[in-house]
Amino acid sequence: MTDPRTMTKHVSKLLAFLSVAVLMLLTVALAPMFSQAERDPGDAIPAAVTLPAESPPLAEVQAVVPRSQEQIYLSFAPLVKDASPAVVNVYTAKTVKSRASTMEQLLYGVPAQGSSVQNSLGSGVIVAAEGIVVTNNHVIQGADSFRVVLSDRREYPAELLLADERTDLAVLKIDTGTERLPTLDYADTRAVQVGDLVLAIGNPFGVGQTVTNGIISATARTDVGVSDYSFFLQTDAAVNPGNSGGALINTKGELVGVNTAIFSRTGGSVGIGFAIPSEMVKRVVDAAVNGGTFVRPWLGLAAQSVSFDIAKTQGLTRPIGVIVTEVFPDGPAAKAGLRRGDLVTAIDGREVFDEKGLKFLAAVRNPGEQAQLTVLRAGNSQTIKVQVEPPPGATEADVVLLADGSIFNGARVIELSPRLAEENGLDPFSKGSGIYVHSVTRGTISRNYFKPGDIIRTVNGKTTKTVKDLEGVLAKGGRTWEIEIERNGRTVKGTVRT
Repeated sequence: MTDPRTMTKHVSKLLAFLSVAVLMLLTVALAPMFSQAERDPGDAIPAAVTLPAESPPLAEVQAVVPRSQEQIYLSFAPLVKDASPAVVNVYTAKTVKSRASTMEQLLYGVPAQGSSVQNSLGSGVIVAAEGIVVTNNHVIQGADSFRVVLSDRREYPAELLLADERTDLAVLKIDTGTERLPTLDYADTRAVQVGDLVLAIGNPFGVGQTVTNGIISATARTDVGVSDYSFFLQTDAAVNPGNSGGALINTKGELVGVNTAIFSRTGGSVGIGFAIPSEMVKRVVDAAVNGGTFVRPWLGLAAQSVSFDIAKTQGLTRPIGVIVTEVFPDGPAAKAGLRRGDLVTAIDGREVFDEKGLKFLAAVRNPGEQAQLTVLRAGNSQTIKVQVEPPPGATEADVVLLADGSIFNGARVIELSPRLAEENGLDPFSKGSGIYVHSVTRGTISRNYFKPGDIIRTVNGKTTKTVKDLEGVLAKGGRTWEIEIERNGRTVKGTVRT
């Protein structure tokens, strides 16, 4: 009979041998991984999942466990640390006058007239080291004073250089002496693609500087209705009230856009935010720094989107581009040879799908520059170069106050023109010629008959194309006035006896 102690010794030797064998096999199997780790100890991304230009599809790439502490602690923190000092808070103050009722005056001793100060908060981005800050127009609109607070809590009064309602952008300047401030460079938003990683930096709800991340959800959103020059980048990075005017940056730390609006039924972020592309931001900032006026280049045409049925008749496989419906005489498009019925599919190589997109891509060019329009005419594609120009005609600076004692007394009027139409969002083609009622003075007789936005077509049978035409009719006087106006797209005729 075998001695149990002898058997135990044999079993122990066998187990020891098997343990050594298993360790040797593990060493051989893991040797390539350890050798790779020694060669690339600081790799931020494991070599097994790095995707070079000719990498296999993602489905064929195997996930691996991080092999170093650096790989475990991947973070946007260095990017945020560099970018966040260029994002500021913008505080505004507005004095609001109020009038107390007789009852309030008697019961509570409230003064007949008083005033209060309303404060609001938004975000902004430093885009020039000498203190140039860009924000949204709706952040500063109607305010009497402005204050910019840097990320390190220093505060400076700000001067308003430019406010443009139609692009919803405003430019402020702060004076920091000789100190150069941190800035964000403009990204090339022509290269932005759906799926690109982005970070939104701002001050939501006034809680302090906050960073959220997401992706570009869509580009060239033109149906948002925030501004007339709509061409927004859409992102799912959380954007909330107070983020307006803040920065949307890419993974290079460049300014992709200025956060402007959200789609929300509750007032909070639901993952649909919109930013003005940096190419438009740069145009507005350049205009503010170099003169203070943002002049929108003009193509001199009207257009409509291409439906699926129209696309089929044009031999297109999908709806793309806009059909030219009107060409303004002697305008840039007319000079370049564009015609009614031309189908514009792209401008400067970028596809267009509606007139707003076409206007935006033209507006990011400086007046005098050439835009290349890809045009489909009679089934043939060609490139037509159009030199964009400022729209001609009267501007709001040419408004005339009528003070002749007639029923027009107190009305501020101006001649319709392409430039006035651009400044006020009018359609110069459908409106035709006439006198535009810019505003009406409170307490004057004209308030009984006219409203801002009316277009005076004829007075006493005389067509009024210019302010001189209207003044000539008024100079003849009289107590009976036969007037034809256009109001909200409808023609209104009437006779007024005084």
